[in-house]
Amino acid sequence: MRPQWRSLLLVALLFACESAYSDPNLLPDWLEDLIERLESDPVANPPASIARWEYAAGVFYYLPPRCCDIYSDLYDSEGTLLCHPDGGITGGGDGRCPLLGDRIREEIVWRDPRG
Repeated sequence: MRPQWRSLLLVALLFACESAYSDPNLLPDWLEDLIERLESDPVANPPASIARWEYAAGVFYYLPPRCCDIYSDLYDSEGTLLCHPDGGITGGGDGRCPLLGDRIREEIVWRDPRG
C-alpha cells in the first residue's frame, strides 16, 4: 500500500508543478513592472487595462489606447513591444502587427483599480 501512496503523491506534485508554470494568472516580471509604471501615472480615461491574448503563435499582451490619437501596444510573452494594433490619427494603428491568426482565448489580466 505504501508504494501506491508514494506514486499518487509524486503524480500530484508533478501536476502541481505543471500548473504553476502554465497558470495564465501568473504575470511575467516585465508585465508586473509595466503595471507598476501605469499605476504611478495619472489615471487614464478610460482607465488602463491589459488583456492577455492567446493565439496558436503564442501569448501576447494588449494595452488599449488611453485616449483619442494614442496608440495601443501589443507585446509578446517576453515583453518585446511588437506593434501598435490600433489608435493613432487614423485609428488603424501603425500597420506593423504580425498576422496572428484566430484568437483562441482573451482575458483581462489587469484593470487599473483607481478608475
